[in-house]
Amino acid sequence: MIEPNYSISHRILKHISQIEAAKEVIENAPLVPFWERQFREEKALRQIHHSTKLEGNMLSLDEVEAVLSGEKIVAKRREIQEVINYRKVTEYIDMFQSSDKTQISEDTIKTVHSLLVHEILPDKWSGEYRKANVVIEASDTKEVTHRAPDFEAVPELVRSLVDWLNSEEIADVHPILKSGIFHVIFAKIHPFIEANGRTSRAVSTLILYLEGYDIKKFFSLDEYYDEDPLSYYLALQSVQGIDGDMTEWLEFFSEGLAVELDRVKRRVLEMSKEYKTRKSKGQIALNERQELILHYLEDHGQIRNKDWRELIPDVSDDTVLRDLKDLMDKEVIEKKGKTKAAYYQLTD
Repeated sequence: MIEPNYSISHRILKHISQIEAAKEVIENAPLVPFWERQFREEKALRQIHHSTKLEGNMLSLDEVEAVLSGEKIVAKRREIQEVINYRKVTEYIDMFQSSDKTQISEDTIKTVHSLLVHEILPDKWSGEYRKANVVIEASDTKEVTHRAPDFEAVPELVRSLVDWLNSEEIADVHPILKSGIFHVIFAKIHPFIEANGRTSRAVSTLILYLEGYDIKKFFSLDEYYDEDPLSYYLALQSVQGIDGDMTEWLEFFSEGLAVELDRVKRRVLEMSKEYKTRKSKGQIALNERQELILHYLEDHGQIRNKDWRELIPDVSDDTVLRDLKDLMDKEVIEKKGKTKAAYYQLTD
């Protein structure tokens, strides 16, 4: 079985502490349900764009969004297919997490790879371990930066990695360390002929999700890596082989998650207007009409009868008034004025 070589440095402890603090804020921020759909859609878009871009895909964020919306764009067929495929992977990860499965298997990894290379690689290479030896070269100098293990050793190495991931011996290892260790060891094994980077990032994300660190699926580590690809690849290269010291890599990995979650945390707080609704005590369940009303209030400060009739024209006055009363009961909004001059605003 794989025996990772690393130390718990002060930097790792600091980053994990920052992650836990941001996680607490994000998961318990008032009115987060109002923004959840938007955050998740944005995160999925960014993740697909940045993970494929790291591997050389030249589509812009706007072009990726157009592809995912079903629009036709002028681009290489392969680049369009990579985007479509990665969306299938994100859907698979969501489905896997919502199922009763709790462990990642070889089949899980092979499925992710198959989805990633659909209509890109021949079927004989889809979800199948490589049958040749490979070396990893620097894109600029062509210098060999890593010699992957002999192809004949790949099946046993992947099985050993999966066994380690699911073993009782690491039950108390922090999920962030588990995810980071899997990421780098998988990259060192380099089990497939292509798409190893995307596979490792996707599966390491799934590990976080299964261990309770989906954090409402608001974050994208791929975006952090793509902001400075050189640092990402140098951090991976800092691990010399499967048995190499992973401490420096885990410092980078944990820092990436800390930075990304801090960015999400600050945006959550900003969009909730610095806890304007702090009285509401945690999460609030909102229907779509109430979301529209609150979005309008965030933009305009107040809403009157004529405003919500234009905003939600196909809903009866009685229904909207019930929604408004519910929001007042939850102390999210308050009513000002009387009769025709009345209006609603967010509570202070």
